[in-house]
Amino acid sequence: MTAFPRILSLNNKPSRLTRLGLTILSLWLLASTAVAIDVHQFESPEQEALYRQLTEELRCLVCQNQNIADSDADLARDLRNEVAEFIKQGKSGEEITAYLVQRYGDFVRYNPPVRADTIVLWTLPFLMLFVGAFALLRSIRRSGQKPADNGDTKTTAPSPAADREKHRS
Repeated sequence: MTAFPRILSLNNKPSRLTRLGLTILSLWLLASTAVAIDVHQFESPEQEALYRQLTEELRCLVCQNQNIADSDADLARDLRNEVAEFIKQGKSGEEITAYLVQRYGDFVRYNPPVRADTIVLWTLPFLMLFVGAFALLRSIRRSGQKPADNGDTKTTAPSPAADREKHRS
């Protein structure tokens, strides 16, 4: 029984200090998870719908593959709060998006507009697909061809089985 500390002993009740410490630890863990949830009060359901729409359409600049609604990054939380404040001020979705694009560039949008300066974003995936398909077809065609005769006039030595056949006849 002396090998185990008193706190792990099954025969003794935990001390008051141990219970107090576990209670404080549990409350702290619960409080820290409650702080992570964003709560915004809007005046109308339309404002809330606009908030949801915008936070799902805007990209987290830290995570890059998540929208700001799903991201836990500090910047995403700041952007969510900023979007909520703009909506409460009565700004439209276009105004909010224009402000964020001016501040962070078209990368903040999941679907950037097709313009001369964003054409690379739209054409590069198709171009890479085309180049990959071309390389694959070329590789398949080369592997199916017979090796070219390079003018080598060496004769190959007959195999032992061919020698035995000659001697039998």
